[in-house]
Amino acid sequence: MNESKKTPKTETVNRRSFLESSTKAAAGAAALSSLPIERFAHAASPGDTIKIGLVGCGGRGSGAADQALSTGESVKLVAMADVFKDRLEGSLNGLKKKKEKQVAVTEDSKFIGPDAYKRVIEQVDLVILTTPPGFRPYHFEEAIKQGKHVFMEKPVATDGPGIRKVLEVAKIADQKGLKVGVGLQRHHQAGYIETIKRLQDGAIGDRVSMRAYWNGGGVWDPRAQRHEVNSELEYQLRNWYYYNWVCGDHITEQHIHNLDVINWLKDGFPVLCRGMGGRQVRTDKKYGEIFDHHAVEYQYEDGTWMFSQCRHIRGCWNSVSEHVQGASGSCDINRHTIMSPKGNWRYKAQKADKNPYQQEHDDLFAAIRHNEPYNEAYRGAKSTLTSIMGRMATYTGKEITWEQALNSKAQLMPPTITWDTKPPSGPNENGEYPIPVPGDGRWFKQVVG
Repeated sequence: MNESKKTPKTETVNRRSFLESSTKAAAGAAALSSLPIERFAHAASPGDTIKIGLVGCGGRGSGAADQALSTGESVKLVAMADVFKDRLEGSLNGLKKKKEKQVAVTEDSKFIGPDAYKRVIEQVDLVILTTPPGFRPYHFEEAIKQGKHVFMEKPVATDGPGIRKVLEVAKIADQKGLKVGVGLQRHHQAGYIETIKRLQDGAIGDRVSMRAYWNGGGVWDPRAQRHEVNSELEYQLRNWYYYNWVCGDHITEQHIHNLDVINWLKDGFPVLCRGMGGRQVRTDKKYGEIFDHHAVEYQYEDGTWMFSQCRHIRGCWNSVSEHVQGASGSCDINRHTIMSPKGNWRYKAQKADKNPYQQEHDDLFAAIRHNEPYNEAYRGAKSTLTSIMGRMATYTGKEITWEQALNSKAQLMPPTITWDTKPPSGPNENGEYPIPVPGDGRWFKQVVG
């Protein structure tokens, strides 16, 4: 299923040592790193209860919590956090209806506010991080600092500094024996796994070019009006998808899935990209600062190209898919179909196949219980960076290299957020947000750093 499954199982530790080590908050990252690695090699025997917490109580967070609870009855949801009380309560009520016996959240374990995530992490063995992605590097850092296992949704950052932080923290997670899952669920989907394996084994010969799409109608329109919120920060957090510091634009928030599949196929990451994009229909100021279309071509180290499109415009041709052309055939990857003169092939679903959203949690929890090496943060960070460099290319109109994206000093996400924080970008007197202009040299510094 994934690399961790190929690793021989190590001896499991008992529940007492698991809980004693996983519930102790550390004094700081440096102190944690100096402790013996064995103190962080948490595992749980098959029948032991694993306490989980949820940070970010939107639809995806509620779904991830449900899937974590579905890995077995010996999993309990004990704490929750969100910046908004209504979202937390809505999520809690929904989870109680589905998994009442496994939900043990009390009034004292519900936390509200920008720093509420720290309180949840203190109380659990594993934390689910599903806030908007701008927060992810800091929440991930805190979880690993406290010695806790992590499931975090994609993408894992919105800027180069955030990616660097995730990569650094991932190394510390390895040193401590902590398990990290990232919500790129296609890696846990049987059809994708078998298709990618066949392609890498030469089913269509040399892979000449690739295509990736997330073209659709888009997401929800901005919901909160300024007169209904207390500040510009609250307005942007209620409508987080439309602000780059917290979302990263839809090329990062959604299209990462398709870009990640091609990276998986290539067993590598692009060295440069160039592209174009803009706002064709999202011209109203209510749509914040993101584009409604991006078209990017990525070059890999071997000289091959991936051609990428993502679009949020209704009434157009739609596709969420990945494709590869080979020297002796082609493949529609998301349909798990290979076409070749040697004969066509299509993956046939098996009764044992699980929903990949569930499978990714099953795999993570199995790694925890059997103390198997398991860390998807590296791949999650690098595929996130693939999307970020694409955004940098469309915003500037320039060719962007992997090194430029990774080493960028343009930090979109503030290191700390309180209710007094001024958002990194705000409206002018007409309520309009600054929109990137390709070819404008002033934007290059703002976007690349």
